[in-house]
Amino acid sequence: MIGRKVPDVTFRTRVRDESIGGPNPFRWQDVTSADYFGGKRVVLFSLPGAFTPTCSTYQLPDFEKLYPEFQAEGIDEIYCISVNDAFVMNAWGKSQGLENVKLIPDGSGEFTRKMGMLVAKDNLGFGLRSWRYAAVINNGIVEQWFEEEGFSDNCETDPYGVSSPQNILETLRRKEAA
Repeated sequence: MIGRKVPDVTFRTRVRDESIGGPNPFRWQDVTSADYFGGKRVVLFSLPGAFTPTCSTYQLPDFEKLYPEFQAEGIDEIYCISVNDAFVMNAWGKSQGLENVKLIPDGSGEFTRKMGMLVAKDNLGFGLRSWRYAAVINNGIVEQWFEEEGFSDNCETDPYGVSSPQNILETLRRKEAA
């Protein structure tokens, strides 16, 4: 994974547009991998699903809280990607009160599949979803890789630790100190 370019994908996002009016002032907007990753050093983390317990209780809130510390280590943006559609990702972001972490909807799982991280989670009633991982990506190239152990379809457990914001931050700090 390290040294590999992220897949070229177009994501279907929904963005707020006050000119639309009404109770749902959002419009479709295509955003490409180049838009998200070009010319920036970012942390991308992926998780099995919006609103799921580990993701909502620990992973996403901790990335949100630690955002200034990531910035201090030269990270421009933090992105969370999940095989969920734009409607679900927007509702999740709103429920989490996000201000720093940006959510990327990978509704069809194309990016996740091309990253080699798509797994079946039929045992949980999810269908195809992302394995939990994170990466530091510099101008579209994977610089560091953090993959939870046990990658497999219908995994009985949900390992979490390697891709935690605390572990990534510690790794960034060690690298800076070296």
